[in-house]
Amino acid sequence: MSIELFACAGGAIYLPTRDGALVSREDGGNLIVFPSRRVWERSELTLEELRNWSCLVAAAGAAMLKTLPQLDGGCINYWEAGNWALNPLAPPEGDKRAPDHRSMHLHLLGRSRTAKDPNWRWGESPVFPRYAERNDWLHAEDRLAPAETSAIVNETARILADKYGFAPADIGPVAVCPSCSYPTALKNGAAPAPCVECAAQ
Repeated sequence: MSIELFACAGGAIYLPTRDGALVSREDGGNLIVFPSRRVWERSELTLEELRNWSCLVAAAGAAMLKTLPQLDGGCINYWEAGNWALNPLAPPEGDKRAPDHRSMHLHLLGRSRTAKDPNWRWGESPVFPRYAERNDWLHAEDRLAPAETSAIVNETARILADKYGFAPADIGPVAVCPSCSYPTALKNGAAPAPCVECAAQ
């Protein structure tokens, strides 16, 4: 399961699953941003939804650049994803129409000047795995650390308020999971509790 680190009027920031990071933390890190409403294509969002989501994406990227030392002098690649859900081998197996199965989201992929993985070498285009190769290629247990994601979440909230004018009511509360220490978005006034990963163990 993927931890929802932060939520606001623009959508939510997620941590990749334990075996789902496309870029290791040392090579730049990987976060995922969904809009406030799941859609198959960004043009399905209303003007307000698209504006708020774009602000969230920009704020999260800026927060990664500011808080992660491994991105000093680096940058972020913003990659629109959702294509693996359309693979004939993905459940349900068979041919699929994008409007029926795709859930559009963005991967924020940190690009470090000192990246060691040849797929993420500085100054080169990133290399993505084929669907059938994904399990051998993804970085198991190499996600951004709890302290790193907490710094990103705090800076994202600050940027949304100070630069993009989000009201306090537009920015959801965050608690820290008592088991793993990752930040976790709180829903509907819920009390702090273990994140979805820790609760599932």
